[in-house]
Amino acid sequence: MARIFKRHSIHGRLFILFLTSMLTLLILVSVLYYQKTTEIIHSKISDLAVKNISQTVGLFDLMLEGYDSVTKSLNSNYELLRLIQERDKEEDAAISVINERTITNILGAVYYSRDDIIGIHVISNKGKVYNYERRFAGIVDINYSSTDWYKKLVESNGKMQWFGLSEGSLINSFLRQDPVFVFGRQLYDLTNYKPIGVVLIETNPKPILSALSNVTISPNSRVYIVDRENRIIASTEPTVESPEDRKDPPSFAGLPRPKRNDIVVDNQTDQLIVAANAAMAEWTVYSLTPKEDISAELAQTRLYLLFVILAVIIIATFLASLISRNIASPLKLLIREMKQVELGNFRGAVNVNSFEEINSLVSSFNRMVLRMDELIERITLSSISEKNAELQALQSQVNPHFLYNTLDMIYWMLDERENDRLGRVILSLSHMFRYSSDWEEASKTTLGQELDQMRHYMTIIENRLEGRIETEINIDKSWLDAPMPKMTLQPIIENAVKSGLEPLDRLGVLRVYAESDEKTQEFRIVIEDNGVGMSEETLAAIRKSMYEPVFIKNGAVAAPRSAQTSEARTRRGIGLPNVHHRLALMFGDNYGLRIDSEQDVGTTVVIVMPMPVSNSSSSQHPESSQH
Repeated sequence: MARIFKRHSIHGRLFILFLTSMLTLLILVSVLYYQKTTEIIHSKISDLAVKNISQTVGLFDLMLEGYDSVTKSLNSNYELLRLIQERDKEEDAAISVINERTITNILGAVYYSRDDIIGIHVISNKGKVYNYERRFAGIVDINYSSTDWYKKLVESNGKMQWFGLSEGSLINSFLRQDPVFVFGRQLYDLTNYKPIGVVLIETNPKPILSALSNVTISPNSRVYIVDRENRIIASTEPTVESPEDRKDPPSFAGLPRPKRNDIVVDNQTDQLIVAANAAMAEWTVYSLTPKEDISAELAQTRLYLLFVILAVIIIATFLASLISRNIASPLKLLIREMKQVELGNFRGAVNVNSFEEINSLVSSFNRMVLRMDELIERITLSSISEKNAELQALQSQVNPHFLYNTLDMIYWMLDERENDRLGRVILSLSHMFRYSSDWEEASKTTLGQELDQMRHYMTIIENRLEGRIETEINIDKSWLDAPMPKMTLQPIIENAVKSGLEPLDRLGVLRVYAESDEKTQEFRIVIEDNGVGMSEETLAAIRKSMYEPVFIKNGAVAAPRSAQTSEARTRRGIGLPNVHHRLALMFGDNYGLRIDSEQDVGTTVVIVMPMPVSNSSSSQHPESSQH
């Protein structure tokens, strides 16, 4: 298996290609299947939640209608209402006791008519209290008149008031430890429709909590009954004795509220929210289920899907290996034979029996190798003939050493005749020719040697132009060993003289100096002239030619093809791109020539090279000269 995953291996590449394709298809199908399954499960859970909350709301309406009937039966009991009013007026103690017992018996009849009633409390407008409870009957909180529930009953105008789930009795201080469901209404005299008191009934909350639990669809589901003011009437939150462990209820202000008999389902948040109205009490029932619990239902599906994916991956790996091996084997044979051809063995042939395309490729390769063998034989014979002709041509050329010696002889003859000026010109020409024709040490030289070559050239030019040109050189001696390509300065100086300074009608000045930049680690040689300069079009054409691809002509770097037309045909158009490309070849593409010019002002050429390592901490002593 290690050979399969070799980088650049045909077998490995094909294996990865086939395996990736099959796994991509597998993952795509698995994701689509999982998404569809998730959608179906979520839809079923939502439908179940809607069904549960609809049934629960219907059950609440039935329960509340029953409670409403209990209060209405008390309010429509003529005997009860009469006795309450008479007892508020009479002063006879014996009759008062009899009436009180009769009222209590009426309340007791209602109490025993339902199993879920815990206590019935009637309070007259005169402050007389009648109770019927299973335990601690007759014990009433003396401050009941200042409580909120009593004020709401007095101000209710006979409308049913639902106080919801309470942690203990609202009126009996001895029953504060048991939760109760509380509701009540104001009692009216049916003859003149005047209030005569209030009735408060406390019932067992288990039927309501049991109905709420039917709405839950997971262990972490929470169900709340909320009134119009977003106050919680009842909930399935577990009772926590410690205040530190008690969780804050959710805010219902931003949750959706259904209209009339509608049911709202919201799954845009991290919870599944289902809401419905209980019309009897104008309540809203909210079911909040974390989506994590819903996702837990998908665990079995994910596990099954994981086993299927693992099995398919194993099968896909085997198939990918088999297919890639069948395709790669003949190609490996072809590559092996190609390496033999690379080593010079053109006598071999590849024989495979594979796919039609591979067989065609192998046949073409065999024919190509045979043709190459024939062409090599012809080229070899042609090359031998060409070399012989070249040797004969070289033998007919003038020996450079003969020319050096002849120029030296002319110099000494002029020196004997005391013709110093012409002697210096001949000596400079001899040094220049010797330097430019000596390429045995390749094309690499130093800045010092280039400056010497430049001085020889300027000696010839200044003698020819008779004082029309002045040269200033200011190069620190520590930079003289900086390496650079051979024949770098001379083409730039020649261009400056011939194209910039020679056409002037005034004294031409040529300045050469060096500078370094520690920040960019660049070493720059600047050649400035105050010549005629160049137009913007000519400058743009030269800059463009410097960054065009070069080509090789007669074994040397030639100018770009665009530099061989129009004004760029001058030596400036050919020499500068040549120097720029040789600098880039030696030091990298970030280095080379930078040219600026302004017509009738002058031209500046900057040679940019990397900072020489040996000069980073050297002391600087400028070498200055003036011709």
